[in-house]
Amino acid sequence: MKLPKVAFQGEKGSFSEDAVFQFFGEADPTPFPNFSAVFEPVSSREVDYGVVPVENSQAGSINDTYDLLLQHDLNIVGEVYLRVKHCLLALPDETLNDVHKIYSHPQALAQCQEFLSSLNVELVPTYDTAGSAKMIKENGLKNSAAIASKRVADIYGMSILAEGIETNPKNYTRFFVISVNKAEYTQNSKTSLVFRTKNIPGALYQGLGAFANRDINLSKLESRPAKDTPWEYIFYVDFEGHVEEAKCKEALAELHTKCAFLKILGSYPQTLDRGTL
Repeated sequence: MKLPKVAFQGEKGSFSEDAVFQFFGEADPTPFPNFSAVFEPVSSREVDYGVVPVENSQAGSINDTYDLLLQHDLNIVGEVYLRVKHCLLALPDETLNDVHKIYSHPQALAQCQEFLSSLNVELVPTYDTAGSAKMIKENGLKNSAAIASKRVADIYGMSILAEGIETNPKNYTRFFVISVNKAEYTQNSKTSLVFRTKNIPGALYQGLGAFANRDINLSKLESRPAKDTPWEYIFYVDFEGHVEEAKCKEALAELHTKCAFLKILGSYPQTLDRGTL
């Protein structure tokens, strides 16, 4: 059986690759250097799927991903909630007292702020957690450490100086699985969309009323600046239901009349385990 080819951002061992395996079980993961580079091979069908982080329970939304979802004509076909456990990794024989610089992705640095504030070290943002560990290993960087997963320590032969250094143990990252194709209909679905209201009083209130009047639950509502028009905003929404369900169709039809722009990002099976335990 041919394994699905899945694009992800980062190096082997990254949390995005962990999300690939959590969703698919078995897969052929293909690393790319940045989020934009993940979307491109999915659009051109060079890979079957992409897996991209969209928000963290502590650090908030990942805006680059939302911008790319708006730019590309792709579909969200699934979601993953990944428990993120951070470790501090260094070359073998290094100790915590030896560390002068710590490298990692800005999100990881933010998620470990309490631990890092207790150290007298320089924090160096990088493009990837696993990539930080790989860089230290390949260049033999002494007095340096990386924040990454425990699996990265095994992959690159690093020592674990500290484990579970995230500030909040309930630290989860939500990922979207994206594809050219749409997900098959399931009863327990979630739909993601983006819209822009008309510039009239009460437009947002009226638009959201399309869901409230039909008892459709919104699980997410977030605004982002409209890049083409200063001081105007677009809104990202997740709601419980599928675009093919009658009341959802009615709500979307009504919302469309209140909007200057509306794009369905995808209807997909809702993940029940959202990492709340």
